[in-house]
Amino acid sequence: MIQVLWLQSGGCGGCSMSLLCADTGDFPARLRAAGVQLLWHPSLSLASGHELTALLDDCLQGRQRVDVLCIEGALLRGPNGSGRFHLLAGTGLPMTQWVSRLAGVARHVVAVGSCAAWGGVSATGSNPTDACGLQYDDDRPGGLLGAAFRARGGLPVVNVAGCPTHPGWVLDTLSALAADALTAADLDPLNRPRSYADQLVHHGCTRNEYYEFKASAEQPSDLGCMMENMGCKGTQAHADCNTRLWNGQGSCTRGGYACISCTEPGFQDPGHAYHQTPKLAGIPIGLPTDMPKAWFVALASLAKSATPRRVKANAAADHVVVPPAVKRTRLK
Repeated sequence: MIQVLWLQSGGCGGCSMSLLCADTGDFPARLRAAGVQLLWHPSLSLASGHELTALLDDCLQGRQRVDVLCIEGALLRGPNGSGRFHLLAGTGLPMTQWVSRLAGVARHVVAVGSCAAWGGVSATGSNPTDACGLQYDDDRPGGLLGAAFRARGGLPVVNVAGCPTHPGWVLDTLSALAADALTAADLDPLNRPRSYADQLVHHGCTRNEYYEFKASAEQPSDLGCMMENMGCKGTQAHADCNTRLWNGQGSCTRGGYACISCTEPGFQDPGHAYHQTPKLAGIPIGLPTDMPKAWFVALASLAKSATPRRVKANAAADHVVVPPAVKRTRLK
């Protein structure tokens, strides 16, 4: 059973809210089954005030083992590097200082959500609070702890990125750490667990037939592929949202919303409205991650010329207007 200390830094708490929506009727039992014992969590623990500060002191002094330090929310380094935009209540000390010290005694450090991983929404725009991630500042290694940081267990910060994170990503990561089964080889180049980051949101998308024929939605209520006109980045975003569904049945694209690539650094500042697709000479700038532009142009042209009437009609409608044809045939 691993001892997990979870602290909230500069963020909205959405990753905790998502975790509490895990697909189970008995969340404490789910944690126990994952091999997790919470030392403290801002939403789940009764201890507060001096009780929490006493626990943190025990952790720093070695009287309480910390197997995993989970940080949710960005680290606010301002103003002028003092960290005083965010003080841990009752201590007078910046959260950045507490996190740095606790990271030094934890066996593993986990960034829960894109704010803790890269800075995320907390670092958007001019970033007046100088928000950053634990080990990344946007897509640049560094952050609060520095690029060379390694926890006592030998791993860098494990970035469970997402805005918010899927409960399964968090629980699977903690389960792997509890089983001592998460190694450097199990992390992708941005130190995200490969268990979800080696997938694309595009995989399993219910709109894939429309994507294959480049039959595109023209407005939010349409059934067609949202890549060409509606800003969808599902072919670029690393996550398994359409195969590991949210609450057992949903995802952004299944709900009619374009994927904004919330597991990636910089998603919060795309340089355009989320519901728009930037184009160059009529071609989306953001193409599938592993497809050369010339190939995409050629295949898209061929696919559009071969689009069945049914697919073309349904793509620009909010319901199926032409059902699949029924043929009398023998399966061979």
